[in-house]
Amino acid sequence: MSESYFKKDSVVYRLHADPAMLVGGLRALLQQALHPEAMAGVAAHSNFREDAWGRLQRTGDYVATLTYSPIAEADKLAQRVRNVHEKLKLDDPKLLLWVHMAMVDAFLDVAIRSGFNLTNQEKDDYVFEMVKFAELVGISKIDTPNSYSQLQQYFLDIKPELMASEDAKRAALFIAIPPMPTFIRLATPAAPTWGAIATLAAASLPKWARKLYNWPSFPGQELVTDVALKTLRKSLFVLPEFFRKPVQLVAAERNV
Repeated sequence: MSESYFKKDSVVYRLHADPAMLVGGLRALLQQALHPEAMAGVAAHSNFREDAWGRLQRTGDYVATLTYSPIAEADKLAQRVRNVHEKLKLDDPKLLLWVHMAMVDAFLDVAIRSGFNLTNQEKDDYVFEMVKFAELVGISKIDTPNSYSQLQQYFLDIKPELMASEDAKRAALFIAIPPMPTFIRLATPAAPTWGAIATLAAASLPKWARKLYNWPSFPGQELVTDVALKTLRKSLFVLPEFFRKPVQLVAAERNV
């Protein structure tokens, strides 16, 4: 049996298997779009308008592969991503770090607010364990925040650089209303279901991020959003495991 980078009792292993990641992944995309330089690079080189579903699936597969697949497979995929970044001139360490930290923040915050119980130590552990993700994509370990307090300080320091550019607003619209085949849009509940999840992902953004998008906030929004996140997470646990678990996790459990 080949081992993965993360043990079964690690916070990363447990948290990335949680249904809350469905919302966390979308929130990460919305949050990542708020750095104008990073978003400009994505807009210039991304094919998300032509291959919306494929791009979202590849992002989920990347996270799941680095988390659950054998180290050799994780290394191979990470090298492929680094090669693409280098080819497209998207390998600026500062921008790569922003994308990484926005993902870490989104995953962790959404999981906690959805009812995934973590101690303060486990919050630190998650940020520390995710440094491996940063290293695999080419970010220096020394430059990567490795505790919960360092994560919070990172966002305080970088806020002056953030804004909702026109590219970011277009990306947010795509995330909210992605292109779907006509049959899926009209004959299945995919469109309204996706809309509800995307709305919840947007509502879960930090207040400063919603303000940058110029999205309205109302009194008690955080509480209402937390209740909705917990309700969605509970409802997702009703689904069969093969539907809500990444195939990489299913394979890892099969090989235990």
